Amino acid sequence: MSKVINRLGEAAVNPDAWRDIMDDICKAVGASAALLLQSDIRTPDVPRTESIDEGTKFYFRNNWHLRDPRARAFPRMMAGEVVTDLDVMTPEQIRSDPMYNEVLFPFGYRWFAGIGFWADSAAWALTIQRTGREGAFEARDKQLLAQLAPRLTETATLATAVGRIALTSMTDVLSRVGQPALILNREGKVLRTNEVADGGFDNEIRIKDRRLVLRDKQAMAKLDQLISLIRSAPDSAAIPAAPILVRRTAKPPVVLRILPVDGAARSVFLGARAMLILSNLVPPAAPDSGLIGQAFDLTPAESRLAALLATGTSLASAAEQLRISRETARNHLKAIFSKTGAHRQPELVKLLLQLV
Repeated sequence: MSKVINRLGEAAVNPDAWRDIMDDICKAVGASAALLLQSDIRTPDVPRTESIDEGTKFYFRNNWHLRDPRARAFPRMMAGEVVTDLDVMTPEQIRSDPMYNEVLFPFGYRWFAGIGFWADSAAWALTIQRTGREGAFEARDKQLLAQLAPRLTETATLATAVGRIALTSMTDVLSRVGQPALILNREGKVLRTNEVADGGFDNEIRIKDRRLVLRDKQAMAKLDQLISLIRSAPDSAAIPAAPILVRRTAKPPVVLRILPVDGAARSVFLGARAMLILSNLVPPAAPDSGLIGQAFDLTPAESRLAALLATGTSLASAAEQLRISRETARNHLKAIFSKTGAHRQPELVKLLLQLV
């Protein structure tokens, strides 16, 4: 068991290490399968040994996680006790229980032991299964498994901290290049946003109750479909989602693109599942008006108008910001077109943004 305990640190930085570590735990205590379960949020996307993969899918697909009689053992596990099914049920109750008869027995499992641990403030358990041939867990098995509890808490707490640091690094790097981004967990809730995204949210694209909310109903429906896909797809699977176009009433449209979350950021204890990039959420940085004037021989007034137009500002709004009449703004724009060779505003904006 000491070798297994020493390996737990690997899982703090590499979520994929859990399966091999749990295989080693099973070998150390003469068991056939193991998986991690959270007390309040049950999801099929949890680390588990390959031996119980099909059984776990069946368990969640048929909603047995909502009526598992062993769940009553969680308070005792979180109090530091290694709990077996015989601690919460009699042999007669086990033989007649529907969950045992429809889930465990058909897949060859009969006996259970659970070790509680904390991942930050979330309660988790390492659950271990034995077959009928391997026999029930005895006192010496419980003593051996009890050695894992404090180290599991250390590992899960460290994995959570490392995962948060990784998420922060991912979003902050994008913030430094002016790219809004946010992280979704497997429930579709927002785990983190970067500073650029926070500065671009408004009444049409915003965060409410940890959910991304879009005023564009068509785009919101597509986002809901994306979140349903995130919930149902395994953590290790790529999410094949097309970009979502979000139309806004007074601003240019935004494009939502989904990127995977990898490495330590994919810690099961955080539940980070996907990163959303929000292109065009905030207006592009305006070119320096003085530089525009030098490049195209514009007057200071023309340069200031051109700089505003380069950010996607309408001519009317630019005129209001510059405190000039719309007629004056139109005259300036004609002069800008003449000097830059542009014929339309989109063409002018594209030209000016090359100076950023």
